[in-house]
Amino acid sequence: MPWYRKLHWQIILGLLLGLGFGVVAAAEGWGPFVDAWVQPFGTIFITALKLIAVPLVLASLITGVASLSDLRKLSRIGGKTIGIYMVTTAIAVTLGVLLADLIQPGKAFSPALRDDLVSAFGADSQARVADAAAVGERGPLQFLVDAVPENVFAAFGDNANMLQVVVVALLLGIGLVQVPKERGAPVLAFFEGLNDVVIRLVDLVMLLAPIGVFALLADTIVSVAGDDPGRILSLLSGLGWYCFVVLLGLGLHTVVVYPTLLRLFTPIGLKTFFQGIGPAQLVAFSTSSSGATLPVTMERCEEKLGVSEEVSSFVLPLGATINMDGTALYQAVATLFIAQAFSLDLGLGAQVTIVLTAVLASIGTAAVPGAGIIMLVIILEAVGVPAAGIALILGVDRILDMCRTVANVTGDATVATVIAASEGQLRPPDLSEDRDRVVITPPQPAVA
Repeated sequence: MPWYRKLHWQIILGLLLGLGFGVVAAAEGWGPFVDAWVQPFGTIFITALKLIAVPLVLASLITGVASLSDLRKLSRIGGKTIGIYMVTTAIAVTLGVLLADLIQPGKAFSPALRDDLVSAFGADSQARVADAAAVGERGPLQFLVDAVPENVFAAFGDNANMLQVVVVALLLGIGLVQVPKERGAPVLAFFEGLNDVVIRLVDLVMLLAPIGVFALLADTIVSVAGDDPGRILSLLSGLGWYCFVVLLGLGLHTVVVYPTLLRLFTPIGLKTFFQGIGPAQLVAFSTSSSGATLPVTMERCEEKLGVSEEVSSFVLPLGATINMDGTALYQAVATLFIAQAFSLDLGLGAQVTIVLTAVLASIGTAAVPGAGIIMLVIILEAVGVPAAGIALILGVDRILDMCRTVANVTGDATVATVIAASEGQLRPPDLSEDRDRVVITPPQPAVA
């Protein structure tokens, strides 16, 4: 197949063209044209992905849980999945804290630029603070209460309620395991058919990916620049160290932590892994939503990495809901950056609080663009940093949101691959580059 017909190259081309067109559009004042004639194609692409996200999570989780045949296997896989997700998130937050302490990006932040940004984004930051105040007033276990819906159809009607969809799917799957097979077979067959149909819809939606990525990138550049394209440079120069620390942390976590897990616990090669997951990373970058990217992530993990449908249908939807490594790392860096900008000294106790709060907050962060900024306010309040300080980072948040979503999606795929290998359900398409590798594989339990 010629290179230009491969999906990942088409998406990369769309990304580069969108970036270039966005810069030209901002410089020439084409903002209204982009809003009217370009941005809608990006909206259609994201909407199409969100359209199939809920039925995909519902059908894949139900069939995945039902295929586990007994609750002991479900608890084993579920325990390993949640455990690895929590460990990688804790590593990400700790890495962010260490980098922010070492580089101290807030120290290079001029008071004049700080005041300008607070003035420019103050109204927006106050709105985010108000949203977070409602979240902050809830009890520590409120996220568990929110996970159980009063009405399943209401939960299915809003992608922000993805955790509720996961809970409903898990309950239905467990119910199918416990009823006689002949009684549950028609129900299971329905959801298996629905899952197959949705997967095929993913292929159709991905035909729009290059155009959608082009439109999303162009709109992002124009939105950040506004009527002054020089604003991009001024923002990046003033916030350059902050952006550098966040991107450095995300890069280290993506190219060091995840590959280490893959090399230790799977036979799959890093080249095979990143080539396989590449299109999902590009979609994550353009949409800033791990939830919207989920259909693509599942397809790539199953078809290109060899993860079994049983594992991918359980681990990946759960990861898109609770595994937010990139978001947690960014929250740690942003908290210390804002504290440093306001000349506040956060001691060891406050930094431990940041780690614990960020790990727990990542579980309740919706897999949609911008949700992390609301959870950031809660972390700021927890360590006594002025919540209005988020105005300092709102100007570049959209760009960093795109990057941290890539880390989130890569983490989901990594954990799915590790879990599949531990369960003997990983069938990579090409292991030629790994024939001499010693892989740590835990002993497999006897089949009940």
